[in-house]
Amino acid sequence: MGKKLTQTQIDAFYRDGFVSPVDVFTEEEAKQLRAELEAAEEKWPDAFKGSARNNAHLNIMCLDEIVHNPIILDAIEDLIGADILNYGTVLFIKEPNDSGFVSWHQDARYMGLEPHIGITAWVALTEANDENGCMQMIPASHGEIRDHNDTFDKENILTRGQEVKNVDASMAVSTALHPGQMSIHSAQVIHSSQPNRSNDRRIGFAIQSYIPPHVQQIITPTGAQLVRGSDPFGNFEHLPRPKKDMESSNIKKRDWVNETWSEILYHGAKMRRDF
Repeated sequence: MGKKLTQTQIDAFYRDGFVSPVDVFTEEEAKQLRAELEAAEEKWPDAFKGSARNNAHLNIMCLDEIVHNPIILDAIEDLIGADILNYGTVLFIKEPNDSGFVSWHQDARYMGLEPHIGITAWVALTEANDENGCMQMIPASHGEIRDHNDTFDKENILTRGQEVKNVDASMAVSTALHPGQMSIHSAQVIHSSQPNRSNDRRIGFAIQSYIPPHVQQIITPTGAQLVRGSDPFGNFEHLPRPKKDMESSNIKKRDWVNETWSEILYHGAKMRRDF
């Protein structure tokens, strides 16, 4: 029995590569977080376009609060120990009746982190279900990093449209979530999501990934936040928490991190997307 996860949930994570659902916020709290996020989108629309959806926790306080939420951190501590860094975040927003999808892939394949022991917490701020494109996982697919092909499909939300070939989709498990719940998955597990065919937005906030401090970035130096415990290794520049939304110094830091992410995520690619 851990701080947050039951032993059954811990065993499921190591067996399957993911565990879902995990309760974090009440539905009312999730509704408030959505309202704060959408108010920020309305006030600063350019701050949420394209790659600016990466690492928005560095300049938007409601997202920073999710990253540092003690319930989430307790669950992560149950899996990787008491010293925890947050490598980064991604806002996955699918608009109503949007054709955007996420192909079968493994996060670890393109993140440049070694060893591959990162854990993603995917927090639902709206319903996430089969109709609006919740995540699907392939159980026990986290044993090795598979080859990926870059498709650059314009409807594929992933940076390179990367995909794992020959995935047996009949084995997929949908991780439906209510607002305020999260799923937790290994950076090595194969997962995807389908388009949003509903009349409401599907908003997911992926903390991607929580890592212990001995993990290293092997492509180019970048930053991370120390969110719990200590960091005796110093493999990353420590990033500050925002004290208010859209502070200029935090925007500059976010932009620097996103520039390093671009170098990392496109490492070895033959082309880059224009976003």
